[in-house]
This record gives sequence, structure tokens and C-alpha cells, in this order.
Amino acid sequence: MNNMTTRKRKLAATANVCDQLNGVSERCVHRAAHPEGGHEDTRSQYFPVEDVNRARLRFDFFNQPCVDLAKAFLGKFVFNLVYVCEVLVRRQADGSELRGRVVETEAYLGGEDKASHSAGGKRTERNTAMFMKPGTIYVYPIYGIYLCMNVSSQGEGAAVLLRSLEPLQGQDTMRSLRAARRRVGSRALKDKDLCNGPSKLCQALDVQRCFDRRDLSTDAQVWLEADAGAPGTTELVAAPRIGIESHGEWATKPLRFYLRGHPCVSVLDRQAEGKLGPPGEMAEQAAAVLDSR
Repeated sequence: MNNMTTRKRKLAATANVCDQLNGVSERCVHRAAHPEGGHEDTRSQYFPVEDVNRARLRFDFFNQPCVDLAKAFLGKFVFNLVYVCEVLVRRQADGSELRGRVVETEAYLGGEDKASHSAGGKRTERNTAMFMKPGTIYVYPIYGIYLCMNVSSQGEGAAVLLRSLEPLQGQDTMRSLRAARRRVGSRALKDKDLCNGPSKLCQALDVQRCFDRRDLSTDAQVWLEADAGAPGTTELVAAPRIGIESHGEWATKPLRFYLRGHPCVSVLDRQAEGKLGPPGEMAEQAAAVLDSR
């Protein structure tokens, strides 16, 4: 009996040690994969975790006010001209990647913004992602069959809608994904028409409803990258948002942002563009600033 009791104690002690080691291992992996948002960046000295995707944009990028993030999705600016753009990447099950440069966004501020799903601080099961940490994906259905992709920012219930992309990689796959939702016999889509709308880009990149509440800064299937190779410069246009005409003064606020003259923008606003002056007016000033850096 005494021998049996001693053996049980040894087995129990061994099990406790294994549980503790497994717990430490899991915490180390979690902290290495999620260093942002207050998590300590702890890595095992024996099994280091290396992030091979250095182009991926992390928590610090998303952790900014909503309007600033909506503009930042379109790139970096000098004198209102974009010179570095951002790219949305979708990795498929076979390992291939679909890529599109962000060219149009809308900011939804929450709170007083009557056009926002979180207006007045309203929190529901559907819009929970809008109240989660910056960089959280918010995917919601419209008309019962289409999806829209948003990303949370700083601010209670604030998020940015991704409206349009310029297809960069995987256009044939995007075309097939779009064709699955179109009538048989419809004409083949041109590249510029693959992602020129919020639901279109979700179809073309196979963004799914289950992506809701995922972290865009760490997710393995979808993420954002800086595109340092973006050609030339273009002006940023600020215009009213689309499809919110019934929301009073908020319908006219310039909270939609897009790249001037880009063929993949969903809807052009000539009045807003007219306020910028002739295209390219600030190009020389911007070029001088960039050359000095």
C-alpha cells in the first residue's frame, strides 16, 4: 500500500510539472505571436519564434484615430500626395496569395456618427469587432448575400471600411471567385473591375464571414503589407461616403478617401476633386521633399 501511494505521488508530481511546462510553452508562443496590445514579447531561448514576414503591418499601424487610419490605408503622404501604398494580402488554402493595393476607404467614427453601425455607442453581437482592439477585422453581411470588410481603429466603436483595391496578384483566381456570383454568360471582368467596391473585393479575395473579429496584424490568412514599390505619387481625395444619404449632416461629411485618378476607385466625386485644383499641381513640391529624405 505504501509503495502504491508513493508511486501515485510521483506520477502526480510529474503530471503537474508537465502541465506547468506546457502552460509556459503556450504562453511563450502566444506572447511571441501577439507582442502588441500590452502582451509581453517573450520568446523561448531554446525554441525561438521568428516572424519571417517583415513587410506585415503590426498593431502600431492600426492603433491610430479612425480618420488617420482610413488615410493611412491608402499610403504615406507629402503635401496630400501618396508615395507609399498599402497592400491587402489573402493567403488561400493551397498557399497561393491574392494581393490588392488599397485605393479607397471610408471612416466610420462611432459615437455621434449616425451612419456608423455603432452610432450612439450601440453595441450588438454583430458589431462587437468595432469595439475590439485596433486592427480587428469586422465583416458584416449586406442584402443577405454580400459581405463588407472593415478594420477597427482607435475610438469607441470606430472602424474603417475597405471600399476598393487595385488587383496586383492572382487576378485569374479573383476573376473566378467573382464569376461564381455572377450570371452564366456574363462578360469577363477587366482587372479594374475585380475589386472596385466593398462587396466585390470581399468576393475577389474570398473574404469570409468567419474572418469577423480576427486580428489583421497577426492572422495567417489575411494581412496588410507596406508596398514600398508603389509607382509615382497621386493626390488624396476626401469626399462624402457612399449610400448613407438618409443620415442627415453625416451624409455630407468628407469621410471617404481615395486616390485621385485611379481607375479602380468605385465612385468618383468631381466636386471634391475640383477643390484640389489641377491634377499634379503639388507634384513638384512633393518631389522636392522626397528627394531631400
